[in-house]
Amino acid sequence: MHIGVIATMKFGLEHFVYRELSLLSAQGNTISLFPTKFKRGLYNARPEWTVHRWNLAALMVGQVYMLLNRPGQYFKLLIEAFQTNSLIHFAIACHYSRFMGDLDVIYVEFADHKLFVGYYCKKLTGKPLAVAIHAYELYQNPNPRMFLRALSYCDQIITVTEYNRELLASKYHIDPDSVEVVRICVDLEDYRPEEKFVILIAAYFSEKKGHEILFKAVKQVGLKDIEVWVVGDGDVGDAVDVRGLAKQIGIEDQVAFFGKLSGNALKAVYHACDVFCLPSRTERTGISEGFPTVLAEAMAFGKPVITTRHVEIPRIVKEIVVDENDVDGLADAIRRVYESPELRQELGKLGRRTAEQHFSAANVTRTANILAGLVQRSSVEPGTKELQRQT
Repeated sequence: MHIGVIATMKFGLEHFVYRELSLLSAQGNTISLFPTKFKRGLYNARPEWTVHRWNLAALMVGQVYMLLNRPGQYFKLLIEAFQTNSLIHFAIACHYSRFMGDLDVIYVEFADHKLFVGYYCKKLTGKPLAVAIHAYELYQNPNPRMFLRALSYCDQIITVTEYNRELLASKYHIDPDSVEVVRICVDLEDYRPEEKFVILIAAYFSEKKGHEILFKAVKQVGLKDIEVWVVGDGDVGDAVDVRGLAKQIGIEDQVAFFGKLSGNALKAVYHACDVFCLPSRTERTGISEGFPTVLAEAMAFGKPVITTRHVEIPRIVKEIVVDENDVDGLADAIRRVYESPELRQELGKLGRRTAEQHFSAANVTRTANILAGLVQRSSVEPGTKELQRQT
């Protein structure tokens, strides 16, 4: 079955729409998209879907085509569009209908502007028209008059709740027997309870942060219940394509990218992880770390950390530390903390004590005292300072 879907792609597809179309496609149906708006977002068309687009020039061509080939119908629908304040929907339909010849059905997501386009597409093509009503269009429809007209012309009305069907009957006088309730779908194979062992890395996407080494180690461990949470992004001049690395190494399905986080959101991922890992290393350009703030933060949260013998780190972090760029050693360390809840608890307590010893607010007080001493020394009279130099 070839399904022509009229939907918005204002910021890509809605997640639930994308999921529904993906499952329809997986069942062997052909999907052609006819978006009312188009911009890439989180959920974009799959490669096997055909996506049609419109612009001003295309709309003008569509008008001329319909005028020359079907003048009687064109003028009749043009007058209707003018009377119902739906000229733009008619114009889009004139363009899209030219590419609907091999469709079996027109399926509209949301009974608002998309349905108005679908209404005219049906009139121009004669294809059966179905609409899925979700919610907002029942309460704040942008064109109530056109909404009722288009609904009456649908071959099938679908809605996602029994409440919606009752509302269609009570408010809009739609025969409830003509409305099918089909609830939203969830991929129950993909969305299911699972115990995950979460490794957190928080760092900007730089070579010295060692994302590549972590990914290779996780790949070597080979446990599918390990998930790597990546906090940070590549908004730096020496940025590494960390997303590309995950795909190249073959653990893309075990990595979750969170982007930049701060405040409670950052605290939440620290709290939720099982272990924090930062396999720091010296870059090929010779650049190294100072002492990574995220290691201090993770230890302060009482989380076990795995890191490397890199510059200052082993002077502070005693366990677990491996050599720089040592994929085998890092993989062994991950296995150790994965297999032993007792070790994780012990390392977490050790990390907390380390944070209290080395990284408390007393450090800021020390800096303040140093600055105050500098100010005090600078306030000495110039003559006195000169005398001090001479003596």
